[in-house]
Amino acid sequence: MSLKDEFATRNFSIYGQWLGILSMILCFALGIANLFNLFHFLLIVFAILALVSCFIILFIEVPLLLRICPTSAAFDAGIRKVSTNYMRAATYAGMAIIQWVSIAITASSLIAAAIVLTLTAACYAAAGIKGQAFVGSKTLGGAGVAQMIV
Repeated sequence: MSLKDEFATRNFSIYGQWLGILSMILCFALGIANLFNLFHFLLIVFAILALVSCFIILFIEVPLLLRICPTSAAFDAGIRKVSTNYMRAATYAGMAIIQWVSIAITASSLIAAAIVLTLTAACYAAAGIKGQAFVGSKTLGGAGVAQMIV
């Protein structure tokens, strides 16, 4: 199944997964960009939280990495708990709330990460409400790709 065919299924979990990848890229780029803020120390804390979110999203959305990266059993178990649409929606909503709170300190570029994290949570929530099963994108290592490698 090609990427175009995956999007044509109208499964919100596919949309959520790709928005999650966009969220990861934004959290990484904006986290690094806001690390060098000299005027608001607390904004640096939120930038670090954005970077942490980036790596959590990486392991959530690309399941193949759990097999090839040396991580602890506790970390693997924690990431595997985030397997349903509702758990993913809650995880992304939590990360989005953290970035929305950063606006209380000062308006910054982290709002872009907050918006995309919120959209990702909404897609996963919509998939859960519509009763759609989670479908992992084959492009990102879902649907048997990990089993083919090992």
